[in-house]
Amino acid sequence: MMNYSKVKRLGLVLGPLLFFIINSLNIEFISDKADAVISVAIWMITWWITEAVSISVTALLPLVLFPLLKTMSIGDVGANYGSPIVFLFFGGFVLALALEKVNLHKRIALNIIKLTGTTPNKVILGFMIATGLLSMWISNTASTVVMLPIALSVIQLLIDDEDGFTKKDRNFALSVMLGIAFSANAGGIATVIGTPPNSVLIGLLENEYNIEISFVKWMTFGLPFSIVMILIVYLVLVKFMYPNRGLVFNTSENIIDDEIEKLGKLTKREKHVLVIFAVTVFLWIFRAVINKLLPSLGLTDTIISVAAALAVFAIPHNIKTGEFIIEWKDTEKLSWGILILFGGGLALAKGMSSSGIVDLISATIASYNLGVLITAFVLITLMLFMTELMSNVALVAVLAPVVAGIAIGIDVPVIHLLIPVTMASSCAFMLPMATPPNAIVFASGYIKVKDMMKAGVILNCLAVLLLMALFTFIIPVLF
Repeated sequence: MMNYSKVKRLGLVLGPLLFFIINSLNIEFISDKADAVISVAIWMITWWITEAVSISVTALLPLVLFPLLKTMSIGDVGANYGSPIVFLFFGGFVLALALEKVNLHKRIALNIIKLTGTTPNKVILGFMIATGLLSMWISNTASTVVMLPIALSVIQLLIDDEDGFTKKDRNFALSVMLGIAFSANAGGIATVIGTPPNSVLIGLLENEYNIEISFVKWMTFGLPFSIVMILIVYLVLVKFMYPNRGLVFNTSENIIDDEIEKLGKLTKREKHVLVIFAVTVFLWIFRAVINKLLPSLGLTDTIISVAAALAVFAIPHNIKTGEFIIEWKDTEKLSWGILILFGGGLALAKGMSSSGIVDLISATIASYNLGVLITAFVLITLMLFMTELMSNVALVAVLAPVVAGIAIGIDVPVIHLLIPVTMASSCAFMLPMATPPNAIVFASGYIKVKDMMKAGVILNCLAVLLLMALFTFIIPVLF
């Protein structure tokens, strides 16, 4: 049975207690409506930080409290839980489920590792590229889980060799484990569906500011950032933090070949999923061109995503036997909680906007006049280091509307500031509890907290500098 800590018990009581105290005081802080939204936000933040209950359950609070407090009608609140962004991610989840079910993701990963070579550093790079690429399309947790057993097999070679497990061997193990976790985190930044915070941001921009970022537009800055960040992680790990100079092993290629051989030839089921996946990515990339050629079609990223989900559910793999790639029972593995979390985050953002809280933040920040670069640096750094301690999607749900208000206050387009701040939430490299990939590789037993922190602090600082460069030079050109 899981231990329910004192912090969680305290949070469970403190959240609703603070809510009732604020609502029972006869003091108007901003306005009745804004005060009500703040009280709900405080309850949600308390539960999110302490994880007193599931973060997804916490996201349901606006659905109950906003109508009761007369902040928003049930219809207006509920619309956020059915936002097109929620269904965009749903389609992405189903597609990822299909890739995992037929083991196509493992085949792709193994072949990438084989292509990069079999010297120790090339093996590390291969694992990192494969993990980053998978994380663009499936969850970073699933990407890490796929790569871990293969990496452990390679590490076992070093343990079993003649000289035992030397310092060079240990450095290789650290580099490959941390490389997998950090590439899983960075890889998700590359696409809209790669990591939940990206979709929370896109939903906020569409709902509140009528700004649309297409799948391809996101990739124009997300993919280069991911590539550069993964390259930085690789160089920091193998050149500076945990070098394995002089390490030689010749049998790692056999392990990769053996794993590929176990999968056998590409099956009909894999080909089926591969075609649907390829068509979906093609439509996402060329959506704008297709809409220009066929204006009446009106394709959106969400329509394409849901169509892909329908295809894996409804196009039979074997029409005679009625076999389908995905059946409804498979959706037990789907991250339904994340979809609810999106809705709760969007509802909270709507409440903060409609009650005047965002406008108040804008006016307050404008009066201080700290300067654009200093403000951006503080917000990016704050988000990046806070995400080490709490869920990045919950953090973005709370802070994104505030950052939008700050952007308006310093007279910067909201999109310019929100993109790098949101991306910062996926750059958690320092602590095992920060992200599932960090926790998974930590549990392997080859990494100590101090090992992750030593590399993570450096990578966090470099990520801040890279995001500042993105904010200053790239985003203004693209938007």
